[in-house]
Amino acid sequence: MTIIRGISLATWCFLMQATTIHAQNLSHVGESKFGVVVMAHGGPQAWNEGVSEMLRPLSHQYDMEIAFGMADAYSLQEAISKLESRGVTDIGVVRLFISGESWLQRTGQILGLQEGAPERPAPEPEMHGEHGDHAQHAGQHMGHRMEFWRVDSDARFRISQEGLSQAPEMDAVLVERVMALSNNPQNEDVLVLAHGPGDDAENERWLRYINDRTKALRESHEFNNIKVATLREDWPEKREAAQKIVRDYVRAANDAGRTALIVPYRVYGFGPYADVLDGLDYVADETGLVPHPAVADWAERQILTLQ
Repeated sequence: MTIIRGISLATWCFLMQATTIHAQNLSHVGESKFGVVVMAHGGPQAWNEGVSEMLRPLSHQYDMEIAFGMADAYSLQEAISKLESRGVTDIGVVRLFISGESWLQRTGQILGLQEGAPERPAPEPEMHGEHGDHAQHAGQHMGHRMEFWRVDSDARFRISQEGLSQAPEMDAVLVERVMALSNNPQNEDVLVLAHGPGDDAENERWLRYINDRTKALRESHEFNNIKVATLREDWPEKREAAQKIVRDYVRAANDAGRTALIVPYRVYGFGPYADVLDGLDYVADETGLVPHPAVADWAERQILTLQ
């Protein structure tokens, strides 16, 4: 048998193989795996399914979970835990909101990137005949459970900053939505209507960003008028004046014999706009930004910036 400096060839081969395996194992210790959590407002089943279907192609490209709710620690923890169970170490958080400002600080606190969120509370005792916390969560999902605590995770997080109001991808969506309703642009008044925030300065940013999104529509078609408005839905003291602006605009079109085209600048659906516009004549198909492949394009662009 061949001897190499005092050891047999067989022993030397064994040691080399063991060293190689050890080196390979060490190389995996510091490896990272990227995953994605998409935060979305959530709503009725059709709302959630619409968003899920829009994201389905991306879910085949990226390890992905959706956390429905308005920066809810519970749904975020569920999504993060699922990713970590699959070996994910680095998580890009894509915030599928109209405004990039929505829940930004709160999300950073929940993820531990900023101070302010308390530790996760102890789980409640299981109730007889139910599965405790899970059953409670299932019953409150539609009510937007809003838990606020720091998630339990070893993952590293990065958060998207841009909202759909700032997304150039939405320009084409608006053109498509409006033209699907239009018959005679010169005799039509377009109203692009969004949810809106309570803060006045933030509301002005909403209006400015969404107005930017109408530029392609204005340049490509000669409508009589195009207006962007927010309803400021969750702030009664602001909503009354906002609702009057909306109704006055549509009523003016009616009185002039023009057609009012209503396009919601919402992630999904028509929101409360049918009630707001009750008694007025208008044309709408009640379709929000989703479904449209451009929203998935925007989401993928966010993912690529977070990797």
